[in-house]
Amino acid sequence: MKKLLLGFVLVNLLAACAIRTPFDSPAAPKQESSAAAPAPEPVKTDAVTAPAEVNANTIDKPATPEVTANADAAPKAEAAATTDAAPKAETPAPTEAAPQAPAAVVDPLNDPASALSKRSIHFPFDVDAVQETDKATIKAHGAYLASHPERKIRVEGNTDERGSSEYNLALGQRRANNTKKALVLAGAKANQIEAISFGEEKPLAAGHDETAWAQNRRTDINYK
Repeated sequence: MKKLLLGFVLVNLLAACAIRTPFDSPAAPKQESSAAAPAPEPVKTDAVTAPAEVNANTIDKPATPEVTANADAAPKAEAAATTDAAPKAETPAPTEAAPQAPAAVVDPLNDPASALSKRSIHFPFDVDAVQETDKATIKAHGAYLASHPERKIRVEGNTDERGSSEYNLALGQRRANNTKKALVLAGAKANQIEAISFGEEKPLAAGHDETAWAQNRRTDINYK
């Protein structure tokens, strides 16, 4: 124990006297105090001339594979899902206009506003000539027959009740014949027209006065 104490004391003394012993590590040279000598200025290094260690410190390190993997691991399906979530309204295909049904052709014979709607020609008492007031009706039927050669008519002559039956039959026939001639002059063909007489046998009005007789003195145009 005494030897250990003595050895410890000797080591301390030697250290105080700066005597190196085999137990001591080489002492680092003492630096002069900062007050005695100014500190050297730091060396400026350029990014181009600096060694690789300096540039390596200043350049950001690339992200580690784990970070990159995490960044790329998230699929971009969310954005796609957002854009695809709302279905796009389909533009309606242009619809073709429905074909319009052709306008129904109305036969002028069935048109109440047509001149052909009038089918009777009237005469004064004991007269068989077609009157001027009925010329428009004659022309309308003549033109229609001319444009429809397949159509045929029958012209029926009538009289009032005055006179004998034989006279009235003859008078009715003359009225029918004159009506047929007027229709042929208006464009109809003779073979389209049949002319007959009923005399007083088919009165339109049943009275026995001039009003009724005026309605019975007539020729009727009947289409077959």
